[in-house]
Order: sequence, then C-alpha cells, then structure tokens
Amino acid sequence: MRRGCIGLFAAAILGLFATPGIADPARCTAERPQPLVPTDPALCQSLLAAVRDPSALPLDQYEAKLNQFFGNYCHRDTASGWRRDKHVRDAGPFTATLVDGAWQGKGFGTHTPVVIWYSPDMADWLVEHRSGETAGTNPPPPVPDGAIMVKEMFPYPAAACADVDPVKLYPTSGAAVMIRDSKASHDGWFWGWYGFGPTGGWSPDLPPSPNNGLPNMGFAQYCMNCHASAKDNLTFASPRNMEGEPGRPLVYLSQSWSSPPSPPDHHREVTLPPDDVTRLGEPLYQADKAVDQALRAYLLQMPTWDTVSMMPSATYDNTWVGAGGPRPADQFVSSTQCLGCHDAGSTGLQFDMTVPNPHGDNLINLSPYATWRSSPMGLAGRDPFFFAQLASETQTFHPDSKQIIEDSCLGCHGIQGQRQFHIDTFPDAGKCRDFTRDMVNAVPWPVADPNAKYGALARDGISCTSCHRMALGSASARVANTPENACIAERQEFLNPHNTGFARTFTGSFLVGPPDKLIGPFEKPQVKPMQNALGITPEHNTTIKSSEVCGTCHTVHLPVRQDGKSVTHIYEQTTYPEWAFSAYRTGTTPDGPLPHGAGSLAQSCQDCHMPSKTADGKPMRSKIASIQEYSNFPEAENNLGPEDIDLPVRDGFAAHTLVGLNVFLIKIAQQFPDVLGIPTSDPMLSRGVAPLVRTEQAMLDLASHQTAAVGVSDVSSSDGTLQATVTVRSETGHKLPSGVGFRRAFVEFQVLDQQGNTLWASGRTNAAGALVDQSGNPLDGEYWWTDDCKSRIQPLARLHQPHYQRITGQNQAQIYQELVSTPPPNATAAMCGPGTPAQGELTTSFLSICNTVKDNRVLPQGYLPLAERTEIAKALGAGDELAKESGSTGVGDDPDYVTGGGDSLVYQVPLADLPAGSRPASVQATLYYQAQPPFYLQDRFCTAKGDDPERLKFLVGHLNVEGTQVDGWKLAVVSSGSVAVP
Repeated sequence: MRRGCIGLFAAAILGLFATPGIADPARCTAERPQPLVPTDPALCQSLLAAVRDPSALPLDQYEAKLNQFFGNYCHRDTASGWRRDKHVRDAGPFTATLVDGAWQGKGFGTHTPVVIWYSPDMADWLVEHRSGETAGTNPPPPVPDGAIMVKEMFPYPAAACADVDPVKLYPTSGAAVMIRDSKASHDGWFWGWYGFGPTGGWSPDLPPSPNNGLPNMGFAQYCMNCHASAKDNLTFASPRNMEGEPGRPLVYLSQSWSSPPSPPDHHREVTLPPDDVTRLGEPLYQADKAVDQALRAYLLQMPTWDTVSMMPSATYDNTWVGAGGPRPADQFVSSTQCLGCHDAGSTGLQFDMTVPNPHGDNLINLSPYATWRSSPMGLAGRDPFFFAQLASETQTFHPDSKQIIEDSCLGCHGIQGQRQFHIDTFPDAGKCRDFTRDMVNAVPWPVADPNAKYGALARDGISCTSCHRMALGSASARVANTPENACIAERQEFLNPHNTGFARTFTGSFLVGPPDKLIGPFEKPQVKPMQNALGITPEHNTTIKSSEVCGTCHTVHLPVRQDGKSVTHIYEQTTYPEWAFSAYRTGTTPDGPLPHGAGSLAQSCQDCHMPSKTADGKPMRSKIASIQEYSNFPEAENNLGPEDIDLPVRDGFAAHTLVGLNVFLIKIAQQFPDVLGIPTSDPMLSRGVAPLVRTEQAMLDLASHQTAAVGVSDVSSSDGTLQATVTVRSETGHKLPSGVGFRRAFVEFQVLDQQGNTLWASGRTNAAGALVDQSGNPLDGEYWWTDDCKSRIQPLARLHQPHYQRITGQNQAQIYQELVSTPPPNATAAMCGPGTPAQGELTTSFLSICNTVKDNRVLPQGYLPLAERTEIAKALGAGDELAKESGSTGVGDDPDYVTGGGDSLVYQVPLADLPAGSRPASVQATLYYQAQPPFYLQDRFCTAKGDDPERLKFLVGHLNVEGTQVDGWKLAVVSSGSVAVP
C-alpha cells in the first residue's frame, strides 16, 4: 500500500484525497476537546536542529527524531514563530450526489481538507517573495535550508471543521511534510507522510514492511509528480492562506449543505491471516514432493520458509539526482524517479494510461511504469534463475574467472548498478573495477553499505534510464569518450573484439547520452516538470522506436572460456539477428539502411512487445504522464501555465509490456514477493488490476494469439497404422523459442478414445515437466545428473532427442530447442563455432559454448538464405559467423528449415501399441513451452551452492502450479483441438 508525501498511501483506508466522504457539516470528527500543542518545549527545541537537516542522519535515525518532533506536535509552536493557515480549507471541489434517496458527498481535491503549518523561515520566505500583485513575476531565491511545511489533513468536507480552532484538530489523514535540504538532492526537498499517534498508520521505513512498498519519507519522492508543476521551488504555497496575512484562500464548489447522519461506528475484532505478506496466489508451505522427485533432487536438502535467503527489500531501491546535478554521478537513477509521473492514478484525480477492466469494476494500468515494473525486464535484477545461473558459472564452470563473469553478466541484468559503479569509481581508480554479485545485495541499513546506491540500481532491473539514454547511430560517436561511458570501450573489446558499428554494442555494450537528457518517441514533450524535478530535459528521438534498442542486449556475444582464458567468441543469443534475417525486418537502423530492405511482414520489436494498438488495431490514445496540469486540476497558486504543464492526448501510446512467455517467473513473483523483496500492489493505482496479474495475462494473450498455430491434417488409418501430419506454424519475428538457449517448446501428440482418454502419446511429461514415455521413464537427455548430483549421465554421449520428421514411438518427442556443448580439453578457436563437430559435453554454461549440437527451433517466416544473412551481418558490423550461428543445426534435409515459417512432421502410430480392445476416435496436437526445462533446473541444483541456488530450489519446490496455466511445469501455447479419425 502507499503512504505518500501528498498524503496518500492507501486511499481506500485513509481517504486522503479524491475519495468518497459522507458530508456532515454539523459534526467535525477531527475535533478534540483539548488543544494538541507541544507539551515539552524543551524537547522540541532539542530536536529542531536535527529535524531541519534531514541528510545529516541515516533515514532510520532521522525518522526517529522526526517521530518525536511531530508526535509531540512541535510544529504547532506558535510561541517559537511557527505560523499556520487561517482555517481548514478545501484543496478541490466537494460534490453531493443523490444515492438511494440520500445525499452522499465526494471530494476531488489534490489533498483532503488541509491546514498547513510553516516554520518561521518558511513563513518569512513566503511573505517576502509571494505577497502582493507582483509576487512570482521574477524568480525568487531558493527557499532556505531547514525551512519546513507540515500539511495536516482532515476529513471531508472542510466546512465541517472550518470554525474549529486548528490546534484542536487531530490530523485524521496525517500530514504531508516538506523539509528543505538543498545539499541532498536536485529538487532540494525531503518529502514524507506522517501519521499521528498510535492509530495514525505511520511506521518507520527501516526496517522495511513485509510488503516491501515505497518508503513514507525520503529525498526526491514521487510527490514531485504534482509539485514539479509549481512555478518555482516545487511548492504552490501562498501567504494568502496564512493567518495574519491579507487575502483569502482559494475556494471551490462545496456541496456540504445536506448530508445523512454519519454512519454508526461498528467495532469488530480484526482477524489477521497467518501471513502478513500480500501474495497473488497461495504458495505451497510444504515442498511439492512430486516435483522434488521428478527433478531428481530429493537427495538434496531443501531450504524451508525459515531458512531461505530473502533478497533485499525494494523499499531500499531509491536513488536520485543529487544536488548540483544531473552529473555523471547521476547518470542512472532508480525507477522511483519516474513512477510518480509515469504510473497511472498517481494524482488521485486523473486516470489516463488506463482502460476499464472488462472482467471487473477496476482499471487495467497501461502506464509505462506499471507495465514495465512487473515484466521480466523490470524483474531482471531479482531474477532467481539468473542469479542461480551466475552461481553455477562462477562456482563450477569458471571459478577462475569469477570477477570478470560477474561484472560482464551484471552489465545486463544489473546494468544500472554496474555502469554507475564504473562511472563513479573509474576517475579515482584509474581502471575499470569489477562489479560483483555481493554488491547487488548492498543496502543502507542497519549498517550503511558504501555500495548501497549500486545495489539499489542493480536490483531495479533493466530500468528506465537504461533505455531512454541509449546513444545509437551517429549519436554514439559524440559521447564515446564522455565520463558517463567509462569502461564501455573495455567491455566492447572483451565481448565484441572483432565487431564494428552496431555489432560493437552487442551484449548490452551500448553507449549512453548525457545525464541531463532523456529520449522519447513523441514530438514536443513538455519539458519543465521533468526539468524542475530532476534537472533532465526530455527530447524527441526516433531511435527509441528502433529494434536496435532491443537488439544491442538481445544479441549476446560471449567469450568461450577455458582455464581462465578466452578461446574464441560465440553467439549465445541471436534474437535480434533472427528478426533482422526474417520477413519481419524493417531494413533500417539508426546507422542507415540494411541490404535487402524491409521484409514482407515488417514490424519492429516494439510493435509486438510494446503494443501501441488495441486488439482491433486502433491506435491507443492517452496522455503519457500523470502530473498536476493547469487546465484539468483544481486551481492552485504559483503554478506554471497551461503552455508548460498541460499534456496532449497522444496517438500511439505504447504499453511497456515487454513480455515473452516466461509465466514461470511471473508466478514466482506473484507467490513469493517476500522472497524476491518486491511489492505486489501498484504504488499509485489502488483501483487497478495487480500489475503482476496483468503481466501474466499479457503473456497468455501473446501465447494464444501471437506465437504459433498448430494443425493436424491427413489423418488416416490403414495397414495397422494410424497416421497424421502435425504442422506448427510460427507467428513470431524470431526463432520459436528464442532468447537464452535453454528455453524450449515441444509437441504433445495424443491418440484419444471416444471418451477423451489417452491411448497413445508422444510428449507426455511428469510432475516437473520432464518428457517421459508411456511407462513414465524419462526420455534421453531429460536429466543430466545422477540423483545425488555426484556425476553426469554419459556426458560425452550428449544424449538428447534429435529433430524428427517422422515419429513412430512414445519414447520419441519433437522438441524445438538449442543444445550446445563445451570445448574439448586444450581447445583452439578452430575447434569451436558454426559447423565444427561437438567434442565436449552438453552444457548450460553461457561461457562454455563451443559447438551447437542441435538447433531446430522453428524459424520465422521469410528467413533469408545464408548469403543474404551474411550481407546483413556484415552491414551490422559483425562477421559471417553471426549469419551461420543464426541458422539451424541437426535438422537434416528437412525442407521446412530452408525459408522458415513452420515445421511439419508425421506421426505413425502402430495400432498394436494401443491398449487391447481400445479404438482410436480422434487425435490432438498441443504445443507446449518451458522457460526452465527440468535438465536446466537440475543443472542449477547440482552445480552451485549458497543463497542463490538454494533460493531457486526453494522457489521451485514451493511454487503452486496446480490448476494454473503452467500446471505440470509447462505452458500450453496452442492446440489443434480434437480431430476425428476417419
């Protein structure tokens, strides 16, 4: 839930603004019989110096001082010069609606009714610089450091309490707090929300709450989504509201003249669930023994709920533009700096960037922040599969290269932390220091870790400033030697030594632009709010819409490591080139056109993964931010004009959905937010569908409508054999599946009787999704290790299911996958790469890939021949090995792998293999997807120890998939449906 500097943590509970309220002007429920004023002036005086200097103390220590200060109402000290508003006042309209024969009031203020208290220096500044007719005509000096405003908030309507002495009012909705500290952040304010008394709802931010929400207080908070629209100093405050000053507060429509009596107070005992973590699905509190057995990990010790290592809370993940910035030290900031404006509902009054939920009475949040945050990109810095993989790489596969591997891999999954660490440390060190796994865990509490900033940025995932500062094409030459690109040349040389041009940026080795700019797709953006809040100017740049923004990271070029040295380089992932070689290619890049132009189905990566059209093909229209505008908000003083802050409705608004089919990761995030350290609720839109639920729905929609089609044809039965042709047609712009090499898809072909019972099947699975035959025995290659993890199963035999054009037995299955092998001992570059024979063992190590054993993943439509692929590869700055490695391996003479688009195979079922007395009535083919197949999970458990693999073991063992879309650890993509046997 959200408590905030605009006084809103949970609107449904606290009712702080724009929330329904029962109007009863005859009763002020906030009134108390005695004044709530300081009772210990000496204590207040002793706290004042610390309260006026927020950055001088760690947050937990500062909040303890602040709690004492406000808890004793020290800000209501008129004897010490504190001043207040004339009376309780509205911050927006209050309207009455006839509901069931009675008047019901509802407020539409930027806050609930308020009284602001001003420290003496804040009051003096306002009187001097915002009084009279010429106030605001010239930029005033900054508000002095230490100045304080405390915006106390009360129930609707303001009229109920307007005649009550404010010192007798209890702030039922707490107080929004602003404390000036220009040395700590660009915006110069410490923001916060405080709830008074034991029932006020406030608690310190450290340690974080079990739900890992945004902090109540801190620098550069999302309050700026409104306050950045102020004319100066990020405050709208006016002396006309203050007691003793001329003028009157603004007034709004207030229909508080008629109301029903207040509802009776119903007290009931609160019954809490046994778990105070808000989950989206119920995990297993005892490990699933069937999955444990099926993964053959039952001899390994399983962590428990009490022993599993939790990732640091997302509450810690807040970095901001420092005072005097933006500078290279502020090149990367956390998404908390963006969510205030680019999440829906953050003002409480407008709901742009949403659509009504057709299946409920709430909203679907399509804002950039909400759609990104719960995507695999937003979760990349907490991905339990990635961190377990990293542990295997550094403990077993390449222990002699630990630091360089961690730095290289975290340069993608923890990109912001890794890069900012390089930027900050390079000038003093004179070299590029390695960013390590341990730094990802760094937090500021209970002991401040000097790497906490970098840990927060790394855990924030592939975040906003990762992409919106990317410099591609001609822009890259201008920034190559700037401080914000420290260590990029070294990274490029290590990962892409022989590449040039765009190919030099593969594996996330792109350059970035200056820290005071951000690029976006829309022309004429409003610049002043972002400049006021962050010192950053948004700029229109069409590069952000190019597939190369995705391609720089989704072309993974890595060294083949052996004995601490690089043997050669090879492509672990070629998603972008696969697209560039397909009918979906646009034929253009920020560097210019590519050979062979656009394909017949030209679409960018963003067209699929960042949809900007509705299901019926209409452009989505929305404002692109949620800020305090001039024309669409209750009137405020000292704000910028409409020309600076009113936002147009844009065509082509794009949701940052950014999903594939990794439903398994999203299910883990839904059920184990405490283990991953994340919240499950949206910080701004309390009326919205939970973002992780919306993300899963987006994946299911992608699977059903934009991934593949499966058909069954030519079904016949003769000469003791049932025969059918199954065709898988790809509807993706890259291989199916694509991405990291361990993803796979497979076909389940079933022969069914009249009642729908399975008589014969190819592609059966066990509880963990391992492929088995009719007796439940695993197929060759489904497991790589013995049960005790002490030895590999025939490693040099490289057991696996080959590519089939004809399947005749239940111990055969068509699996679309890439399998790779390690280099042989004392390997040379000539032994590795496309076309070389495999001599090592199958591997899941990204840095051990020497040869491709099998790659029969379904090609996209219109896949170009090798010669044309080579031309494009060279135009991108790569060699012909990119064109070769993007082809297929082990598919024999299958004609489906010439131009791509799909795969057809024949199933020949001996009728003698069916149960005695049975009769086949129909056949059915289903395409399944597995983001993490059993052999991959088993390899994680058998090749690493410590928190990361143990955490993954716990998550896999306790994930509840029963009755979900990934029941049985497989995702049904599409099915042919039942086809009758003639």
